[in-house]
Amino acid sequence: MVKKDFGKWISAKEKIHNKKQGVFFHEREIWFCSLGLNVGFEQDGKGNDFLRPVVVFKKFNNDIFLGIPLTKKDKNGKYYFDFYLNKKLKSVAILSQIRLIDSKRLLYRRKEVISKTDFEKMKKGLKKLIF
Repeated sequence: MVKKDFGKWISAKEKIHNKKQGVFFHEREIWFCSLGLNVGFEQDGKGNDFLRPVVVFKKFNNDIFLGIPLTKKDKNGKYYFDFYLNKKLKSVAILSQIRLIDSKRLLYRRKEVISKTDFEKMKKGLKKLIF
């Protein structure tokens, strides 16, 4: 089992919580997000800011959204959806790790946006997984 420094994450989480407000975001955008250190098999962020790329799946308002963490590792099966950003960078959405995220966790936006076609395919994959 990997040992995790939850104290470092708690300190970072407090700073994130005390931000005045989050950033402006849209569905389909890819953002680096402070996901933190999590329990068991939940996806962790990496580095000092505990970052992981996420795709904004569903925007509820200016403060919260459903986000899906991304990975570069090849994954197969109904829990994953692979796609290419700008026809060259392969990404895999971890559909089973979808979660509600506050915009205060968003650090910076990548220039990439998932295509409308791939976004619709990802929605269908998530519907299959849930229903």
